[in-house]
Amino acid sequence: MTSANADQAEFWTHSAGQKWVEQQEMLDTFMQPVLDGVFARADLWPGACILDIGCGTGASTLQAAEMIGDTGSVFGADISPTMLAHAEKRAAGISNVVFEVVDAAEHGFQPASFDHLISRFGVMFFADPVSAFSNLIKGLKPGAPVTFAAWGQIPNNPWFTTAAQAAKARLGAPPAVDPDAPGPFAFRDVARVTQILSEAGFDEIKAEVASLHLTPPGTPAEVARMATSVGPAARTVDYFQGNATDSAAIADHVQAAFAAYETAGGLRVPAEINYFQARRPAA
Repeated sequence: MTSANADQAEFWTHSAGQKWVEQQEMLDTFMQPVLDGVFARADLWPGACILDIGCGTGASTLQAAEMIGDTGSVFGADISPTMLAHAEKRAAGISNVVFEVVDAAEHGFQPASFDHLISRFGVMFFADPVSAFSNLIKGLKPGAPVTFAAWGQIPNNPWFTTAAQAAKARLGAPPAVDPDAPGPFAFRDVARVTQILSEAGFDEIKAEVASLHLTPPGTPAEVARMATSVGPAARTVDYFQGNATDSAAIADHVQAAFAAYETAGGLRVPAEINYFQARRPAA
């Protein structure tokens, strides 16, 4: 495992991974519109063998398993044992699902064994994305497709920007990071990702920038606390060693800002999502 990928393993295994496990139900509901977009484009079929990269706590893997049926199989790969332990509990008694803790950028997947690779927000964290996708393509059958979702441009995703701005106003600005470095927005640039896939050997590459609404469940206060406990706000609190009072103040700010997204059916937070599709060449 490269040192950069080791950093990701540390991050998703401990602080972030545990928070995602604790809030799994809320986060799954919140991100379901994004996953719906992946499956609408992937068009999985009964009996298919699916590779799910960055499967986290298992929502995408389990839904894929329902779609391909008992004659198919889904391999859920993630770098976080914390999140996969929870995924395995959710998959108890389901025979067509396997989870494994792997660094997908380097893991030796069975060559030419998968019919389709899917991912919801699981491929933006590779230290060397061209090398990682060059490794992943080896596990796909000739002609097999890839379908994945990534966050779009930062200003068009207020779920992140609102919480980040609230944390900055309360505690200050943490050191700037390269937005192209491994992280949520590393794949915001469609042209860059298209080039990555091309250099890794994929063809028939397509990209779609979609505007949709995320659907966080719960009261506005509960949603604000969730937005503050994961993502850039949480990293700012950690960096400045903020306390519970700081976190509460940030959540109050987020709750007030999110009032603009309240509807009769609950909060609907606008988002920009990049969907990518490609194939391993047939020959």
